[in-house]
Amino acid sequence: MISFNKITGNQMEIQYFNRKKGIIEVEKVYGEKGIKWLYETSLGGKLAHYLAGPLTSQKYGSYQDLSISKRKIKPFISKFNINMDDYLPEQGRSDSDPYSNFNQFFIRRFKEGKRDYPLAENEMGAPAEARYFAYDKLSDDEIIPVKGKYLSAKEVVKDERWYPEFAGGPVLLARLCPVDYHRFHFPDGGTFLDSYPVNGKLHSVNPIALKWRPQIFAENERHVSILKTENFGKLAYVEVGAMMVGKIIQSSKNDHFQRGEEKGYFLFGGSTVIVFGEPGAWAPDDDIVQNTKKGMETYLQLGESCAKKL
Repeated sequence: MISFNKITGNQMEIQYFNRKKGIIEVEKVYGEKGIKWLYETSLGGKLAHYLAGPLTSQKYGSYQDLSISKRKIKPFISKFNINMDDYLPEQGRSDSDPYSNFNQFFIRRFKEGKRDYPLAENEMGAPAEARYFAYDKLSDDEIIPVKGKYLSAKEVVKDERWYPEFAGGPVLLARLCPVDYHRFHFPDGGTFLDSYPVNGKLHSVNPIALKWRPQIFAENERHVSILKTENFGKLAYVEVGAMMVGKIIQSSKNDHFQRGEEKGYFLFGGSTVIVFGEPGAWAPDDDIVQNTKKGMETYLQLGESCAKKL
């Protein structure tokens, strides 16, 4: 199961391994009390079913576009210790007043040189700045963080034209928290073979929610892209929406893309990127796989090595 540890009473903590720092850290969960109530109580569970509909998240997301939402930015930065020296202001705005609303802060961009992708062609760069689970392949009885059948290519990719190509292949699961950089990138150069939305719910993807509702990745709204890459074969690249995520934006408009190029971004809310590979094409880095077996996510910066070509 996910790596929860008791601290006081019924309070729980989520631990993850920060590879860059080489230490275990405890996640500060945005809206933790609300998530626990929604997914750990019978009344909350009924409300969660209602809130997981698109209307609630769309309305909440629209509020983040209003100028009044700016007042949330400074307290958010302070609470979650975000180093703003790494980020650019919104285009056309100054350092003294960098963002016109909370969503613009939420989709902030890194300054040039703050994140880099591997130069070695056989190394895959992390497509998102996030907490990762990794699998050489999935079995139906896998329970980290959800039963394998709910994280399978068949359940997530859906389209029968594509999912058989990824059965038994490697998987990366990148969980983005609300405090994270929320743009996602191409892990390698290549071309699009297909791209399509999958309609669904918008449940929280926090481990607290996944513990009680393991089918979330097979239920939630998502966007699937089938990519033919230069070094890692075909990939099924899936962005998964979540509760209070206003939109999944596909900013890449070209058939061809370069390693490290921006693919798109999530508007407000935590969410997930899942990458499925063909069997025998590549393998996730062993440290991430070993941490996954222990039930612990590995925090990777954008572009940090996450897999190797076989």
